[in-house]
Amino acid sequence: MKNFKRFLKYLIPYRKYQMLSILFNILYALFSSLSMLSLLPMIKVLFNEGEKLKVKPVFRGFKDFDLNYIENYLNYFISTMNSSKGPLITLITIVGFVLSTFLLKNVFNYLSILYMTYLNNGILKDLRQDVYNKVLSLNVGFFSNERKGDLIARMTSDINTIKVSFMSVLMMIREPLTILFTLIAMIAISWKLTIFVFFFIPVSGILISKLSKGIKSQSGDIFTLEGHLLSNIEETLGGIKIIKNFTAENYFSKKFQDFTKHINDLNNSIGKVISLSAPTSEFVGIFVISILLIYGGSLVLIDQSISGGAFMAYMGLAYQILTPAKAITKAHHALQGGNAAYERVAFILDAENPLKDIPNAKVITEFKHEIKFNNVSFKYKNDYVLKNFNLTIPKGKIVALVGESGSGKSTIANLITRFYDVNEGSITFDGNDIKNVTTKSLREQMGIVAQDSILFNDTIANNISLGIQEINEEKIKEAAKIANAHNFISNFPKKYQTNVGDGGGLLSGGQRQRIAIARAVMKNPPIMILDEATSALDTESEKLVQNALENMMEDRTSIVIAHRLSTIQNADLIVVMKDGSIIEQGTHEELLKMHGTYYNLVSLQSLELYQLI
Repeated sequence: MKNFKRFLKYLIPYRKYQMLSILFNILYALFSSLSMLSLLPMIKVLFNEGEKLKVKPVFRGFKDFDLNYIENYLNYFISTMNSSKGPLITLITIVGFVLSTFLLKNVFNYLSILYMTYLNNGILKDLRQDVYNKVLSLNVGFFSNERKGDLIARMTSDINTIKVSFMSVLMMIREPLTILFTLIAMIAISWKLTIFVFFFIPVSGILISKLSKGIKSQSGDIFTLEGHLLSNIEETLGGIKIIKNFTAENYFSKKFQDFTKHINDLNNSIGKVISLSAPTSEFVGIFVISILLIYGGSLVLIDQSISGGAFMAYMGLAYQILTPAKAITKAHHALQGGNAAYERVAFILDAENPLKDIPNAKVITEFKHEIKFNNVSFKYKNDYVLKNFNLTIPKGKIVALVGESGSGKSTIANLITRFYDVNEGSITFDGNDIKNVTTKSLREQMGIVAQDSILFNDTIANNISLGIQEINEEKIKEAAKIANAHNFISNFPKKYQTNVGDGGGLLSGGQRQRIAIARAVMKNPPIMILDEATSALDTESEKLVQNALENMMEDRTSIVIAHRLSTIQNADLIVVMKDGSIIEQGTHEELLKMHGTYYNLVSLQSLELYQLI
């Protein structure tokens, strides 16, 4: 129930639906009792029961408004109608009244469920949006430690489970009311018989609590396993070519089978409890009703303190309690599963973002002077990737970072864009520590073209104009021309409205990369970060992309992380890195004269190129 309380804030925008649903639930509960009581006059007509009253009972006030008054009034009404219109018309009239009460009961039932559905769907929508917005706001490091599939499961199936649980709990308002109104009607008919019903309720509650033990923890285990299962599916789809190439189908099939078997066993375990609870509750109810039949029958046949018609109406009311009792049982089980699901969703909602902007963080609107690394040390987990790193990147210059894999080149890009925060030292942007400026304004000054050009399953135009509110088709074309992409885009039947497919899979690597460059050009930032933007391309595509990059870098500050050294010979400064430290720096010519690491790298790549020729 603690987790349920956290949902109350989501009720506020939909309180109108909530109030209407509560109103119709009250009316439904009331007419549920009245619909059974309405059977009483029909039974009296059918069995010709009761004293024939010719004088209308006098109503002296609400203190005299009890079952005796109601029965006397019904006797008077039935007697006079029988005398004036005959028994058939009387029966038809009474049946019409019974139908009216059942009709109103079901109309109110429909309206209560309808408005509760509006309420529940609205809450589901807002919760999904909050979770999605929280995911967007979290730092990149959060996703490095979590399975993608598990996060997707938390954001989809777990939220749907919460919806079902929340709906069940909100609909529980009607069940206690139905039981309350029914008990009032039963007490009015016979307080002695009702004592047995009070025995049923606590027994049922004890059984429910005992049967429900362990459902929450088992549900949590299932949700976790389903998240891992989704991760397994996501990895399989993403690496299907590798799986087939290495003939690893049997390994992945066995791995998936183990997951599904474990989930199946847990589902069966919970299913046993849920399947047992409803029949158990119903049997206890029928057992109590059986006792009522014996005891109530003695009151009708021997004691004659209650009429046969009243007893039949009473039994209908007693049986009617079973339905809301079973609904409460199901809602209790749903609440257990919902609690487990909410704890998984709350993991995202409660996640802390260590890169959250400080209060009154500065907003930067332009790049004037330089970006500076001041004795920066950084580690992702245990080992430092950068150690006492110092570097100045002046405005308008091209600074290239080279070195072997794992030397810390890409980490520089991650730190400049503040995907991660430094552990020691500082990075300043025009003299401002980037921890003291808003992340949004910092990233607005930068455009990134990475080795893996990530495109979204959308049109080329929308991929190029990503993040831009007012889309200008001419500017999109202009950006594409700078990126050497306009020509191949124009050859498509739908041109810029062509869908690129999942991850840009309908395009070649060179085409994807040039669209990514066009996207960076469209953003038009003063700083460009190129993270091995051509390393995955063939020679022809590399040439086209390299020309596009040179067009893009014109009059901009550029940070180039390079694998192919031929692409950075015109850089203003080349920084050679190893194990998180700078071992050489200078222009292309200056570094060649040193005959050091850079010289060896150039010589090695030249030899490889010569051998290919």
